Amino acid sequence: MRSLIAVSVATLFLTACASQATPPAKPAAATPTVAAATPKAPQCWNGDAGKFEAVGVKTKISGVEVVCKPTSDGKNAQWMGAGH
Repeated sequence: MRSLIAVSVATLFLTACASQATPPAKPAAATPTVAAATPKAPQCWNGDAGKFEAVGVKTKISGVEVVCKPTSDGKNAQWMGAGH
């Protein structure tokens, strides 16, 4: 019974606090930056390292030597065997 009362009081308190908060101010309109206007270079995802790698990077993924190469359209990249 005590826990039910405690939960009720805590819920009432949290609801009262949440309802009195002022709404957050609207963020200013974002201005486009030079980086946003420049298209990103293709990259390959390295799941072993947990990060993207640039085109031309050679590494071992799951014990296999690979290199990040751009696809034929130049918009993406993929891992290819280092011997190819």
